[in-house]
Amino acid sequence: MGKTLLFIGYNFYPEPTGIGKYSGEQVEWLAKNGYECTVLASYPYYPFWKVQEPYYKHRFWYKTEVQHFKSGGKLTVHRCPMYVPGKPSGIKRILLDFSFLVSAFFMLLILLPKKKFDFVVTVLPSVTLGLLGMIYKKIRGAKLICHVHDMQIEAARDLGMIKSEKAINTLFKLEKFIFDECDEVTCVGEGMARKVRMKAKKNVSLFFNTTDLDLFHPLSDKASLKKMFGFNATDKIILYSGAIGEKQGIETILYAAKEYDNLKNLKFVICGSGPYKEKLQEMASKLALQNVVFLPLQPIEKFNQFLNMADVHLIVQKANAGDLVMPSKLNTVLAIGGLALVTANKGSGMHTLIERHNMGILVDAENQEALNAGILRAITESTEELAKNARVYAESHLAISKIMMNFEKACLVKQSQKIRHIQQPAINQI
Repeated sequence: MGKTLLFIGYNFYPEPTGIGKYSGEQVEWLAKNGYECTVLASYPYYPFWKVQEPYYKHRFWYKTEVQHFKSGGKLTVHRCPMYVPGKPSGIKRILLDFSFLVSAFFMLLILLPKKKFDFVVTVLPSVTLGLLGMIYKKIRGAKLICHVHDMQIEAARDLGMIKSEKAINTLFKLEKFIFDECDEVTCVGEGMARKVRMKAKKNVSLFFNTTDLDLFHPLSDKASLKKMFGFNATDKIILYSGAIGEKQGIETILYAAKEYDNLKNLKFVICGSGPYKEKLQEMASKLALQNVVFLPLQPIEKFNQFLNMADVHLIVQKANAGDLVMPSKLNTVLAIGGLALVTANKGSGMHTLIERHNMGILVDAENQEALNAGILRAITESTEELAKNARVYAESHLAISKIMMNFEKACLVKQSQKIRHIQQPAINQI
């Protein structure tokens, strides 16, 4: 079985949230289990939109990090310089993608004549990174796996980040070209997989985001946890924790807070970082909200306690984001047995997932009245069964060891043994 892998994606460890967090955990698992993994990534910047220490001084040039594991596995990370806008927009995000494409290309040229990789994994976003994987495949014959984490082109179109129809169509053609060249396509959610299958016209497998169930687990005594973070033991905490951008529609949380400003023990906590945070703070000030608290990202050693403090976890997205992105924050909420209040329209992958396993409260996306009613339901009705189902689902589906062993069996062992034979496109859960 092949044991060498090249991973290409600009988000990577030690980014604390999103794609970088999951990619880092997954590649490290492979290295700990005997794979020789090489990564082309940028310097950690997300969700702060600024390169973080101790990498900041190196951000204009390349840097290589190497780790060895007892299994014989090895992890080599080549950090490639990339333009990181402080306030991202459609054009600036294109420049971000292009700058990494160029810098990673030059590193790929250095790697090409060296030891051959058995597999190349490219992460979408960005779709252009698939070109780097194709180059390596064509020259060295590696198997190419394309992992779709966000449907970047549709999101950019539907959220108005790219308004040029010609540019959007060109990107779709490029994406289809890359899908045609892939040996395997994977996705992080069922709804997303259905959309990708329609475009790629080939098999699409599910490769869920992983969760450390030892690190994130249920805790009792919420009262003590609330006091630990500066709240009263009797407060009801409605928490949003994660990236703060326009695609989430987080302003609806502020309007809900305004609706319930007469409930003095109800606190709305928005924790995280992102380009939209300042605008939200300005909106909260204009609304004269006294029940909204903004907090920075919490340190990892306290994060499980912080999440367990909350009575309700808000997973909000705009309707047109739908199956185009998969909120990574949901995994940790399920892992701690938290009560998730999810904005998702019927028929979407997120709605289907929550409804099928009865592990959260569902309300229509971009429906303020529905969100307000959902919050009231969450703090007044019995929700113990929903929370219990959340943890059961996490244990059954999100444990990193289980997901990675299934990924290895379905995408790596299968490819290396050359037994892949598919009659019709299908979605497989791996």
